[in-house]
Amino acid sequence: MAIGVLIRDLRETRGWSQGRLADEINEAFGTGLNREYVSRWERSKVVPGSFYLRCLSAVLDVPLAILEGEVKRRTFLSDVAATAIAPVVASDLLSAGFAARLHGGPSVDDWEGKLSEYGTEYMSLGAADIQRRVSRELVVIQQQLDTPRLWSVASRFMTLYAKTFPGSDGTKAVSWYRLAAESADQSGDDDARVWVRGRAAIALGYEGAALGVADLLADQAMSISDKPSLGLLNAIMGKAHAAAIRGDHQAARKLMGDGRRIFDKAGSYEQTSDYAVPWWRMNVFISLLAARLGDETTAVEAQKAARRELPAELPRFVTHLEMHRGLMLARSGDTRGGIAYARAALDSLPPEKHSLTLRLLMAEVERS
Repeated sequence: MAIGVLIRDLRETRGWSQGRLADEINEAFGTGLNREYVSRWERSKVVPGSFYLRCLSAVLDVPLAILEGEVKRRTFLSDVAATAIAPVVASDLLSAGFAARLHGGPSVDDWEGKLSEYGTEYMSLGAADIQRRVSRELVVIQQQLDTPRLWSVASRFMTLYAKTFPGSDGTKAVSWYRLAAESADQSGDDDARVWVRGRAAIALGYEGAALGVADLLADQAMSISDKPSLGLLNAIMGKAHAAAIRGDHQAARKLMGDGRRIFDKAGSYEQTSDYAVPWWRMNVFISLLAARLGDETTAVEAQKAARRELPAELPRFVTHLEMHRGLMLARSGDTRGGIAYARAALDSLPPEKHSLTLRLLMAEVERS
């Protein structure tokens, strides 16, 4: 997707006109930008130079690396091949891809079964292991994309793959999330379109990364359908986290209330899948959100509620809750104690169980 499309989408998420975007840049950086020049960016008639990319990064609240990555989009697939797929034996990938093309590959039902298995395994396996395995699945399924249902499956695999990169890494996670959204659109399945965008929004919002993109994808999900669903719930909670990090506590609290109401209608009975949001996981979302808002009472209540139902085979999420307590301590003024508490919680989890999200959470505690 061209840089112009991303600029337009981020601008529209804020409800700004092209003239308003130009004014925001002029006010912040003293430039002489006008509406017509913004229009030329969005129509890909002109590519913003490095100075204006920095301006756009600041006023649209999106990491500079993401904007620079869109400018260099032609190199994206080769970059992914070099950085993400390198750990996998290349001959295995190639043979799997050609075999799928020649012999048809797994059936749609088989692919749905694989997705279900990965959704469960994601909750306990490390990011590196999931990344290696899902990269192979993506090579195979891209040879079979001849039905809307397979596009839906592929979009969910792409979302899972994106989760193995930290959102703060810039182009990798966000490019995959946006590619997943485009693929879901190919399926024509509104449930998939909402879920993919919502899952991306909560991932980025929870990580505190690429907040402009988190808002963009959340707003897209909410505009596609207002039917209560896990995708909509994720979108709302992702947008709530983005608001809290920006300091807009009123919006974050309202969104948290909206999320609770959606959860009452769409919460999961399934307990241990990345495609599920049961009561304990909803409380993990609320725990961190309340910690970011400085609402210790709500945070502690959510932590207790989560612990009561959290499956014993998911120790990583216990670590999440303990690190939320460390964040609360740091934000209340005990910076050294909060960092030590969070670090002890992270160190108590075996290294192979660590996730990228936990590392980003540790960095947030340290910044506090």
